Amino acid sequence: MTQRRITDDLHVLMGVLPPRIAEAVQKANNSDQLLEIVMDLGRKPVARFTNGDLTLLEEEVTHDDLDFTVSRIGEFDADNRAGLERTLHRISAIRNRRGHIVGLTCRVGRAVYGTIDIIQDLIESGKSVLILGRPGIGKTTMLREAARILAEKKRVVIVDTSNEIGGDGDVPHPAVGAARRMQVPKPSLQHEVMIEAVENHNPEVIVIDEIGRELEAAAARTIAERGVQLIGTAHGRTLENLLLNPTLSDLVGGIEAVTLSDEEARRRGTQKTVLERRAPPTFDVLIEIQERDRLAIHPDVAAAVDALVRNNPLPPEIRYRDAEGNIHVEKPPAQPAARNGYGAMQAGFRRLMNEPTGARSTEMTPGRREEPESEPRSMRGERLQPIRIYPYGVARNRLQQSAKRLGVPALIVRALEEADVLITLRAYYRSRQQTILEAEQRGMPIYVLRANTNTQIEQLLAELFNLSMQPEDGDEWEETMAQTQAAIQMVMNGERYVDLAPASAAIRRMQHEMARQYQLTSHSYGKEPNRRVRIYRE
Repeated sequence: MTQRRITDDLHVLMGVLPPRIAEAVQKANNSDQLLEIVMDLGRKPVARFTNGDLTLLEEEVTHDDLDFTVSRIGEFDADNRAGLERTLHRISAIRNRRGHIVGLTCRVGRAVYGTIDIIQDLIESGKSVLILGRPGIGKTTMLREAARILAEKKRVVIVDTSNEIGGDGDVPHPAVGAARRMQVPKPSLQHEVMIEAVENHNPEVIVIDEIGRELEAAAARTIAERGVQLIGTAHGRTLENLLLNPTLSDLVGGIEAVTLSDEEARRRGTQKTVLERRAPPTFDVLIEIQERDRLAIHPDVAAAVDALVRNNPLPPEIRYRDAEGNIHVEKPPAQPAARNGYGAMQAGFRRLMNEPTGARSTEMTPGRREEPESEPRSMRGERLQPIRIYPYGVARNRLQQSAKRLGVPALIVRALEEADVLITLRAYYRSRQQTILEAEQRGMPIYVLRANTNTQIEQLLAELFNLSMQPEDGDEWEETMAQTQAAIQMVMNGERYVDLAPASAAIRRMQHEMARQYQLTSHSYGKEPNRRVRIYRE
């Protein structure tokens, strides 16, 4: 176990704050948990800690307070960020329409030594690694430590857009070790500096923070194709929402709708229009920072994306550090326990299949509503085996109503040990609550609903009891999906909006769902039977 050591140079940051605000921060006596100090004109100054916010003073921030701090820090760059020489602190400005500063966010920068040991094997493997996580959760801290460790054995160049990795000033902070640092004059030129680093300085490893633009994603692919290891961070929290981001999905290979031949569709057992990975991923490994000391790791991004678009996602490897600092690794089970998230996109391209449920699990999506047969199987004399269901977070009354409406023998139990299957919501599953973990340990099938609605509950019960469905004509459905996909591509390529052909309510729901998957806006216009969907950017 590596001993953690933290360097924050907090006294330097306190030196640029107005004395009364700096004194209030010190009185709070919680510097280890301090994230940032916020000063907005005409409002009370606030200190943000990892466990909540604290109002520092009852007096409001004045122009003199802002001027005091601005006069003691470096110049603001094009992205309205400034720093303090030889430290990792960052000061970000809010300006009014005339360009005058009316607010400051003073972020505490810390060099934390010993954070990278939880993923050191991945960093030193030579594979390109992408780190995702919400703001302030420690992505840059981990990136800085990775640069220092790798620079002990390899030629490492940091492309430092906002001087967050190597600190402000011409001399990099000691926390990056022997790594060299290239500063970026404007955020919009980050991609050019990335290419320049490879062409001019012969690196073995490139470290890059906040890949957020399409040109930067393209530059990252170019670097990876030249055999240089990439360690980077990107905007996003999970592999699923990175895939749904049109700008950055190329980092993990991207997705596209593919029309199969009749023979291939029969061989796969799918419809003719399916989703597939577009290209090899730029990054080999993806790390999701769920909490500061808890990571979800996809060690093979290509396999993870392929599994997602086939509606059967691979569960990630979980690594976490306990209170004593010991690292634990939870390897994923041989078979995925639940479909959690992206399966909804592929589910939109296929009808519910009449296949045995067995021990598998699924995520239901409200895209296409399929009506059950007018006469349930149980009423036609076909005997269904009862299934004992434990609902966790799912409304019991809705589950009972849906079971009664479909005429299926769903027995709702009140204890997990009595159940055959567990039904829960995506929010509960993703938070990895104790009941979910216990069900997985028992090998119990877990069904994940995106929302607590009658539609999704009925679809789930229909699949659980293998009820026959009456889908719309397959050829017409495939043609409609292909037209919708083409319209989405036109809008993403610059078209202001595209109107689709009039369609039934079921098809319109799926068209809206497809638009949302690509982060586009859609609305329905007109009256039945000529009501249609329009897709456009906001």
